[in-house]
Amino acid sequence: MATIGAVMPRVDGEKLRALREARFLSHRDLARRASVSPTTILNLEAERVEAQRRTIRKLAEALDVEPHELVKEADDA
Repeated sequence: MATIGAVMPRVDGEKLRALREARFLSHRDLARRASVSPTTILNLEAERVEAQRRTIRKLAEALDVEPHELVKEADDA
């Protein structure tokens, strides 16, 4: 299981998109709930940027999941 530890975690863009879509949220809706920009959501889903731990926690809270559910597994990286 992936954890948020010493190594910078990588958000799994596919998981993030799937969780967002399962809740019928647009990029803007999720961004508003998590207090981040819509561009951040787009970039994380496309895996163009790395997320800060704080951002992962905000997204997890907005999606009502545990932070580790948004992080790529070590063997997925």
